[in-house]
Parts: sequence; structure tokens; C-alpha cells
Amino acid sequence: MKDQQRNTLLYILSIILLFPALLINLGLMTFIDDEGIRTLVALEMKLSGNYITPTLHGDFYYNKPPLYNWILLFYFHLLGQINEFTARIPTLLSLCGFAATVFYFFRKHYGSYTAFVLALSLITCGRVLFWDSLLALIDITFSWLVFVQFMVIYHHFQRLNWWLLFALSYLCTGLGFMLKGLPAIVFQGFTLLAYFIYQKEFRRLFSWQHILGGLVFVAIVGAYYLVYVQYNGLDTVFQTLFTESSKRTAVQFGWWKTFLHLFTFPLEMVYHFLPWSIMVVYLLRKDIWRVLQADPFMAFCTVCFMANILVYWSSVEVYPRYLLMFCPLLFGIFLQLHQGDGEQSRWSSKLVNGFLALVCVLLLLGSVLPLFLPQTQNAPYLYVKTGFLFLFSLGLNALYWQWKPQRLLIMAMLLLLGRIGFNWFVLPDRNANDYGNECRISSIEVGQRFRDQNLYVYKKTPMQWTNSIYLTNTRGKIIPIKKTDLDTSALYIVDPKMYTVIVDSISELKVRHGKRHFIIGKVQR
Repeated sequence: MKDQQRNTLLYILSIILLFPALLINLGLMTFIDDEGIRTLVALEMKLSGNYITPTLHGDFYYNKPPLYNWILLFYFHLLGQINEFTARIPTLLSLCGFAATVFYFFRKHYGSYTAFVLALSLITCGRVLFWDSLLALIDITFSWLVFVQFMVIYHHFQRLNWWLLFALSYLCTGLGFMLKGLPAIVFQGFTLLAYFIYQKEFRRLFSWQHILGGLVFVAIVGAYYLVYVQYNGLDTVFQTLFTESSKRTAVQFGWWKTFLHLFTFPLEMVYHFLPWSIMVVYLLRKDIWRVLQADPFMAFCTVCFMANILVYWSSVEVYPRYLLMFCPLLFGIFLQLHQGDGEQSRWSSKLVNGFLALVCVLLLLGSVLPLFLPQTQNAPYLYVKTGFLFLFSLGLNALYWQWKPQRLLIMAMLLLLGRIGFNWFVLPDRNANDYGNECRISSIEVGQRFRDQNLYVYKKTPMQWTNSIYLTNTRGKIIPIKKTDLDTSALYIVDPKMYTVIVDSISELKVRHGKRHFIIGKVQR
């Protein structure tokens, strides 16, 4: 069988594996806090009929603009229900769109095989495959948009099409702002500045094309806030957006923690994006900058990455999901260096190949673990599922050693198979032993019991968003925060550690953090 035929066969099998890998038990786990916020804001828009000013428990929510909530509402309407599965579908579609976009742009430079492997490496890096692709969060959608922004800048720069470069990149910036606020502007500013200086075209940043492109951003964001101001003032909005962007820096955590973070950050990120991030060792060569500069597209990826990563490298509280837009840039560089180092039999290539081979073997051994773990003994169809995973893994391992040119693609397929096993065996056990599931059950029971009664959050009781989304969704009503003019005939959710005002306790609500209870009942004035 020729390489092209092998590639085609593996492409088809990869896409087939992708569906069960991403979809099985997607809606099983309880919403985490950030998922609860995103979903609750969208739900309150639907319940209130106000799609302009986001709220949480009826109070204005300023941390994020509403575009992602609109996206969630679209899918809730399309799929006819609001639950964990429907809230996470936009994440998966964005991830697949992101991967397809990576394939489209990188194929122009490095061919279909490298582009396909790169697209799968985005999906199968550890952080995405076993965490972010399971959650209803903004970050994959935002990262996809920022990556498009990068590609627009590079490709239209190469064509000297300044009008489209600025217009389309600022279109992405405007939509990115409507997703996540100020970070979209930071990406645009740093990328334009760094790349135009690198290309000795700094003066272009003062051109009329740049001004007109900036007006595209102003039109998108300005149009929204012109409507917003009819409902609420703007002072708190922009102050909060700025705080959200600066709160993870030395301003909040101090210079010592920031200094330590400079050393720990690279190691943490390599860990989160394994196995592909092991290829970072290819950068440990004296002539690395010369090699990268020799390829204009790799040079852009490098400049773009270095210009933007410094913001996160200097920020203490950074989650790996904030960095997903950089994965194609780095992994693309890694794959190109991998091919070059492989031909020269460098020590780095031997290290990478040895590590990837070890991962393949570990995935094969892991496929039979459910047969021996006590947590999985009651899993349905245990032997059938384990047999499927083992035989498929064994076959892919055999191909890994026989089809050397396709090794990276086979590696990605093994990771997808590992995710299927994770879905079948790890997620059900995790859900069964997760206190968050008890909170979900408790919230739904409370919501059903008090569906037709007036229910409020008492003053500054620190509601947890996991509880909030299930309570609100079950009742079909916003649960407002009540600080004054208390209605003694209504029911209140009260934190007993903060307040001793309940005169008639009716029920309890399990809350996740602290594994404790809030009290529900009537209060005294």
C-alpha cells in the first residue's frame, strides 16, 4: 500500500474515531463554576427577554460581553433543551472548526498530511482532549477566532493587501471583544506591532487602511454599547473589563510570585500540552532562529507567539485554556523541526521518538486496565468495551512500528482511542464519586419542590454557580438577590455561616465548595 493510500485510510479512521471520542458521555458530568456562569447568564437572558444586558441572579453581570451567551442560546433553541450536553456542543463545534481552520491554512504551506496531523494534535493534546473539550467554556471559541486573526494578518501581509488585512483582522478583534473583552485588543495590538516591525513596515500602522480597519472594530463594539447604554451605564462595564484583564498580574499577586512564575510557567505548559509539547526540545539548538527565519511562515508563527505569550508568561494565575490559540503556531513549528531533526538523527529526535513510542505502549496497556480496577468492575459491557479498546490499540501499535511515515497520525488516533476509554470508564466513576453530582441532585430537588414559590438569595449569601444554574433551570424563573424590603412570606437561600436569620427552616441545599449546606426557609425582617 502506497503512502497516499495509507494516509487516506488513516484520515477516514481518524474522523470516525473523532465522533465517539468527543461525544460519548459529554453531558454526564456536573457543570463546573465557569460553565454554570456562562449557562446561567444565557438562561437569564431567555427568562427575562433581555438579550442586551447580561445578569446573574437578576443583577448586572459585567465580566464578559454577551456574544458567547447568544451562541449558547442559539444552540439551546436549536436543540430544544438546556442541559450539560447542549451547553457543551458549541465547544465541540468550535473545536472542530478550529481544527479545520488549522488544516486549511497550514496545508497551503506544508501539505495535507502535516496539516491533518497538526489539526489532530490540537484536538489530542492532553489539556484539550481530557479537559477543555468536555466543558461549556468560551476559550476554544475565542482561541479559534484569535487564530483566524493571526492567519488573516500573515496571509494578507504576504499579498500586500492592506485594506483586507486591517478590515478582517479588526473584524475578528471586534467579535473577540464581544466574546471575552480586552484580551482580543491585546492580541491584535501586539501581533500587528511585532510583525510589522519585524517586516520593517512599521509606518503602515499609521496608514488610512489601518484607520478604516479600526473603524470596523468600533462599529461592532460601538453598536452593541449604544444599545446597552439604554439599559445600564457604562462606567462599571469598562472598569470591570479592565479589572478582569489585569487581576492575574503582579498588580494582584506581587512581584515575588510573579518572579517565580517566570520559571515555572514553561514547565507547567509543557506538561499540560503533552504529548505534542515534548517536541519543545527541538528549540534547544544554537541555530534555531536561523532555521525558523528560513521559512517565512514559521518566522511569523514565532514572532506572533513571542509577541503575545509574554502577557501570559508574566501573569501568575494563567489557565492553560487561555493559550489554545498558540497551539497550532507552536505545534506547526514542532512538526517541521521534527521532520528535519528526524532526517539528521539528532538527539532531540531520538528523545521525542522514544517518548511517543512510550506513550503508544502505555495507551495499549491502559486499554486493559478496566479489567483489573475495582472502580470499573460494574461498568456495562466491560469485556466488550475493553476488548475493543485493546484490539484497536494493538492494531494501531503494530502500524506505528510498520508505517514509519504515518507515525504521528497513528499517535493521534491512539490518543482518540484513549479518550473513548476515558469516556466509558473514567467519567462514570468520577461522576458517581463527585460531590458536585450530589449538589446537582440537591439543586434539582429543591428547584422542583419550590417551583411555584417566591425564592430569593438572601443578601450577600455567596451562591455557587453550579447550584444556581440547576435551581434556575428547574424552576424556570430567575432567583433574584434580595437585600432590602424583605418579603417575610417568601423563601430565602441563606448561608448559615454568615447569617442566623432563618426562623422557619424548610429545606437544605448542598453546595460544592466546602461540602456543606445552605438553608432554605423564611426569614425575619
